[in-house]
Amino acid sequence: MPSVHTGRMTEGDWDALLREYDDHLALRRHLSANTVRAYISDLRQMSESLDQSVRDVTLQVLRGWLAGLLEDGAASSTIQRRVAAARGFFAWACEQQFIGEDPAVRLRSPKRSRRLPVVPGQKNVEEALQSTQARADEGPLAVRDLAILEVLYGGGIRVAELCSLDLADVDDDRGLLRVVGKGDKQRSVPLGAPARRALDAWRAVRPAVASADSPNAVFLGARGGRIDARVARRVVHEATRAGGAEVGPHGLRHAMATHLLEGGADLRSVQEILGHASVATTQLYTHVSAERLRAAFRQAHPRA
Repeated sequence: MPSVHTGRMTEGDWDALLREYDDHLALRRHLSANTVRAYISDLRQMSESLDQSVRDVTLQVLRGWLAGLLEDGAASSTIQRRVAAARGFFAWACEQQFIGEDPAVRLRSPKRSRRLPVVPGQKNVEEALQSTQARADEGPLAVRDLAILEVLYGGGIRVAELCSLDLADVDDDRGLLRVVGKGDKQRSVPLGAPARRALDAWRAVRPAVASADSPNAVFLGARGGRIDARVARRVVHEATRAGGAEVGPHGLRHAMATHLLEGGADLRSVQEILGHASVATTQLYTHVSAERLRAAFRQAHPRA
């Protein structure tokens, strides 16, 4: 067992430890690149705020850091995320014996208020799809944009999952997508007929966008490389704005889950399609559906 690292750590120790922790998150815990980037960014901001050696950090120091975040008006969700990042980092540093004891083991964050997600209605989504379909004769990228929308809404997948899709991940025989989600977990996602048609149409014109150096990605950018998440987000925002309820890719994921439950799908099936580790996460969409029912009742019932 290695001995605890001795000697006063310097500012540079933060950089060295965060580089090692970055590797740990990516290679050992198999977190996605976006998740690792978010954790490391939060930890760098914390280290700059603390302005002291890693070994000098105490629970009182961390509580002072949290108090500063609250005074600056940080949202409870932001504080919750940063506390989770700090607890994970210091637990790892203690386990690796870079520090003698874990100062964050008793660190608690304020209770997070869980707001219901903004979910466009079925009519809004349909209008967004129709407005994009009306542009399909503008060229291959317009055909691609419709396929992006149909796959995001039809499959309920995350934008990072969409961007990482390879051609071999499309199972045409069974109408499924093989998706690699959070924690490097794989799942199969069914696609309906409209999404399959849009995907077929895009793959038919994909060679007009691809180059000799193009990867085997399903979705390509204008220059033939794998599509960037920012491009996919822009496609969704522009389309849903035209549909009257602007959201990003995650909003389409929310919409798909809510519309499935409203249509009678069972919670476990929706959980499996979305790739949620816990059914508690999926249950959020039952609250959305219930709130819509209450709103319709209040609006239409004479004795509401």
